[in-house]
Amino acid sequence: MFEPQVVEKAVATFGKVDVLVNNAGVSTDQKLEQFDVEQWNKVMSINLTGCMLGMKYAVPEMKKAGGGSVIHISSIAGLVALNYTNAYTAAKGALRSLAKASAVELVPDNIRVNSVHPGIIVTPMIQEALDHGAGQMFERGTPLPRLGKPEDIAYGVLYLASDESSFVTGTELVIDGGWTAR
Repeated sequence: MFEPQVVEKAVATFGKVDVLVNNAGVSTDQKLEQFDVEQWNKVMSINLTGCMLGMKYAVPEMKKAGGGSVIHISSIAGLVALNYTNAYTAAKGALRSLAKASAVELVPDNIRVNSVHPGIIVTPMIQEALDHGAGQMFERGTPLPRLGKPEDIAYGVLYLASDESSFVTGTELVIDGGWTAR
């Protein structure tokens, strides 16, 4: 969950906040009928509510700074259904919509809001699935001949955080090696 003191510390250290990257995610591989409300709420809290809270506390500082860029790390699961990821897919899809709604709302304040939709990126969250033999399945679903690396996403985020993307708001940057192109 987002902690407001993060924004306070950033302002104290750097004098302002002009970029917010909401990058958090948890998932579960349970089927819909296996979920209990506590599990559902945990996934929603981390993947969606935490991002809203990040904006709640960072946007006022961005307004003071004259503008900024909010970047939500969603997922290809926010665009297409993946097996046994109902809560994750719902949260990341809602995050996509939150980015679009916020982009329109915050235009008068010179604050851009976009979402990034990574494919299969080798991170600790994916590593467990790779350790259990999902690598071949992931690679078959990715037309480019490799899985993604965190740097692949970082360069997209860097672009959206930079002045070079000053005319980009409300967009979805898909970085998935072609997964959703099929």
